[in-house]
Amino acid sequence: MSQKKLQFEVQENESIEECLNRIKEQGYAPIRRTEKPIFQEVKKAGETIYEPIGRQIVFEARLLE
Repeated sequence: MSQKKLQFEVQENESIEECLNRIKEQGYAPIRRTEKPIFQEVKKAGETIYEPIGRQIVFEARLLE
């Protein structure tokens, strides 16, 4: 039995379009897109600074019936 909702993460070597095609191939339709920043800790002059180094994109998808 398949799930009604799944989350698909855009992989490092994958474009957003390729991820959307992968969602469609598995019989799902995207309903929500979420982006989360990815930070890296950098120590400068004894201070810890968090610098953004990328983002994680996740699509929530619903099963097509």
